[in-house]
Amino acid sequence: MAQTKNALPEVHFSDEGTIRHLHLETIWIQGSIDTRDPLRLVHEYIQRMQAWLLFVEPDTVSQRRSLQLGLGAGSLTRHCSKVLQLKHTAAIELNPQVLAACRAWFKLPADSARMQVILGDAALAIQDPQWWGVIDALHVDLYDADAAAPVLDSPQFYALCRRLLTEEGCMMVNLFGRSASFARSLQHISAAFGADAVWAFKATREGNTVVLAQRTPTRPKKSQLQLRAAAIEARWQLPALKWVRGLTPVG
Repeated sequence: MAQTKNALPEVHFSDEGTIRHLHLETIWIQGSIDTRDPLRLVHEYIQRMQAWLLFVEPDTVSQRRSLQLGLGAGSLTRHCSKVLQLKHTAAIELNPQVLAACRAWFKLPADSARMQVILGDAALAIQDPQWWGVIDALHVDLYDADAAAPVLDSPQFYALCRRLLTEEGCMMVNLFGRSASFARSLQHISAAFGADAVWAFKATREGNTVVLAQRTPTRPKKSQLQLRAAAIEARWQLPALKWVRGLTPVG
């Protein structure tokens, strides 16, 4: 995950049975992998970060593009490229140690025509016009070693994120920390996208809350979302019907 350029933290891992966790100098888990099944999304909040699939036709997914701001353990980058088989997947990560760890310990494939990891500051990288209006799934998971609040969390930052999205595009943000931090983040996201474009899950047991923001607000009926969820479960074995029960509009 991203960190300020000064004093980048040391990266290490711990094993819990077949589950391997990534850490940045603290006990906080920055991402995980099931070493027996590397393409499985281990954590519930990481699974929810794929809830953008509810808002696009399944047959179009292979033509979509995703961008991860913060690599973590590479779970979403692997999943988008290898499971969803998107047309293109990219991730932006500031800490070169995180990238090295993902390649050495978390089975992240080498860069290819369909997948790449860019070392750089996400706040600067997303201002490059090459990303504007071409991203269908934007995953934002930017925390430092202490995991107290997002590193990038202003209305201006979320407005830049919105500019990256296609008309059907969605941004998914992992919010973790104190309740006051969540309320502030939600307010900033709503200011950039409009409250009618924002959806939120309830917090997981670990305290992660995933917020989804659409480039173009829609309010599909629950029956429509359930049909889409059934297709997602059949194709990619993700708990999408559970998403429909837990995802609610903010505005």
